[in-house]
Order: sequence, then structure tokens, then C-alpha cells
Amino acid sequence: MKFINKVLATMSLLSVSVASAEITVIYAGELLAVPGEKVLKEHTIVIEDQLIKQVMKGYINANDIDKDANVINLKNSFVLPGLMDMHVHLQGELGPDNIKDSMKMSAQLKGMRSTHYGMKTLMAGFTTVRDVGSDSQYMYAYRDAVDNGWVDGPRIIAAGGVGITGGHADVSGMKPDLMEFYTDKSICDGPYDCRRAARDAIKYGADWIKITSTGGVMTDRATGTGQQMEADELTEVVLAAKRMGKKVASHAHHEDGIIAALKAGVASVEHGTYTGPEAIKLFKKTGAYLVPTLLAGDTVVRMAKNTDILSPSVKAKALKVGADMKGNFIKAYDAGVKIAFGTDSGVSIHGTNAREAVLMHEAGMPAMQIIKSATVNTADLLDMSDSLGTIEVGKSADIIAVDSSPIKDIKQLLDVDFVMKQGKTYKN
Repeated sequence: MKFINKVLATMSLLSVSVASAEITVIYAGELLAVPGEKVLKEHTIVIEDQLIKQVMKGYINANDIDKDANVINLKNSFVLPGLMDMHVHLQGELGPDNIKDSMKMSAQLKGMRSTHYGMKTLMAGFTTVRDVGSDSQYMYAYRDAVDNGWVDGPRIIAAGGVGITGGHADVSGMKPDLMEFYTDKSICDGPYDCRRAARDAIKYGADWIKITSTGGVMTDRATGTGQQMEADELTEVVLAAKRMGKKVASHAHHEDGIIAALKAGVASVEHGTYTGPEAIKLFKKTGAYLVPTLLAGDTVVRMAKNTDILSPSVKAKALKVGADMKGNFIKAYDAGVKIAFGTDSGVSIHGTNAREAVLMHEAGMPAMQIIKSATVNTADLLDMSDSLGTIEVGKSADIIAVDSSPIKDIKQLLDVDFVMKQGKTYKN
């Protein structure tokens, strides 16, 4: 009998818990529920337990839904899904103190600084990010802390890096003994060592693998931006990741490295500055996404012209590569290459992520397609279309709002007025 009473008591507690679930009702004046489809007028969104439960035409009386419902009035706003940035570096930001920080700032403090940059990103309307280059152990910890609700921040998809000796992912610009000290075990040489590095990254918690098939602008060596990783190294990394259910993103500027990465089977190419006809064919054949990061190019060009922050070798690459990004990006888009939104924030200033949308629009991409690239396409790239990317029943309540239509004026995304992630309001 005592056992039965305990069961009944437990059931009673459960019923109270269910009955007291928090209900939020949003009244949306204009609603882009599914980017790429038509804008809806005067709709009601009902949220319960972090999920979207109903999307209904008209403004439904909140009391008819739940007498204790929390009501959010966005009748004078344009409502759309939370934005997603597929290329961020939350642990740092390019500036005059980078060298000093690398010498003096502890890894733990860098981890704490990530929470600051993460909140700037979230408050800018980006509810999900893919971090593709940080001190991995602390980024994994931040990701997990956000997932557990211990700290606030955007949803983080954290990539583990794999790069070759002397390549873009390796340390540079320091005296030899410091470079030896800071060289990460993710640095590899040859296909089997790179296979080991990919497996190692996954072992310690990587959601994705990030490789660098070409040189990079921010590498403090005059080693160019052409292909650096060999085809067999790229292939082994992608295969090792695939065996463990992970995808690979490849930093790549010149077409030789883009082609090599696509042939190896990467899911996305970051930057893709010199995407040409052959690469375009491979993009379309493989279904891989291009993550353009025009904001990074714009940022380094401005820095090269107006500051002394960049070293001579970096400055020369910045002026060339940064200036060439826009023109080649729009050629790829016009040719039918799939685009996923990404900024390279960390090179650019965290919280200004939406400036990427403005640059994409200036290059010639329609506003609706830009919004789709930051919602529907990014969810597809992450294999999270079942939970993210649109405002539909059953999906996570990641919702933002701006004053008026960003389809008519993409700059509206620069000033997000309302931010909700998983049903929790962060900005209203």
C-alpha cells in the first residue's frame, strides 16, 4: 500500500508539472514563418516547453489558450526565425592586443570571454552559431554549459580543427620555441596522421571537423592562399569524420584548394574566394554549401588601409583576397551554388554579424534568399531542419523580430528588437 501511495504521489506531482508548463503567446504583425515562402499577416504563435505548439491565423485571445499565458505583442513588428551564422570564432576578436592576449591571457579567461562574445552574437539575433576555430576544450565546455542552461548564449555547434604543419591552422608569427610550445596535436602530416587528428578531435567532443585546404589571409607568413593540404590528407580526414557521423568544413580561398576539398567530400567550403567554373560544377554535383564570409574580407581590407594592426605579409593578402570576395561570390550564387550564411566573426566584430547580409545584398543576392541562407539553408547544412530554420509546429522557439520588412530593406537586420531562443526571451 505504501508503494502504491508513493506512485500516486509521484503521478500527482507530474500532473502538476504538466499543468504548470509555461505558455507564451506571440502576436506577429508580419510573419516570415518559412523563409523563401510568402509573408503572413496577423498571426498568433503559441510556445510551450521551448517548442512551437501552434501557428494560427489571426490574433487569438490568449485567455482562450491559457489563462496564465505570457503575452508578447509584436503586432507592429516583422517576425522571423532566429538567424544562424556558420562561421564564427567566439574566443577572440582581431585587434591590436592579440599578441599580448596570446601571451598573457589564460585559456580559462579566454573561455570566459567567449561567453561575452556569445551574448553579443545572441543579442544581435543569431540564435545558433557554428564555431570553427577556438581552443576546443573550452569551446566544448561553453557549448555544453549553454545546452545545460547553466549559462546563456547562442546554440553552439563546435568544430575541432585539423591542419598541416606550417599551414593556415598552424601557429605563426612567433619565435621558434613559442611556436613549438603552442603547436596543437591537431596539426598533422600525411594521410594517416591526419586521419588520427580527425579521430582525436571527435574523441574529445567535436561536432564538426574544420580543415584548411589552402593558405589563409591571417597566417603571418608569405605562403600564399593556394592549396596546402594534399588530396590524400583531405580524403582521409573526411572519411574518418564520416565513419563517426561527422561532417567536414574546409577553409579554402584559391580554386585548386576548393576543388580538392570538394572532391574529398566536404559539406561546406568557407570563404571560397576564387570559386571558378570547375569548382562551381563540383559544388552543384556534391551539394556542398559555400559559406562566403564577405564581412571578413571587408574587415581586413579596412584594417589594411586604415591601421597598422596587420603584419606586412598579412596586409598584402588582405588587400588582394578581401577585395576579390564579393565579385566571385555572386558569380557562384548566380550559377546555382547553395549558400549558407557565415561571417568569420572574430575577424570582424562580434555582434555585427548582420553586416554580412548587407554585403551579400550589395553583391547582388536578393534579400529573401539571404534570409533563407541564414535560416533554412543553415539548418539543412547542420542536419537540423527538423528543429531549426523555420517557425513551424514542433520546432524550437528560436524567434526574432525587427521593426519592418528586411525583405524590403535588408538593413533592418542590423537592429534586431526581439530575440527568443528555445522559448526564453533575451531581448524585448
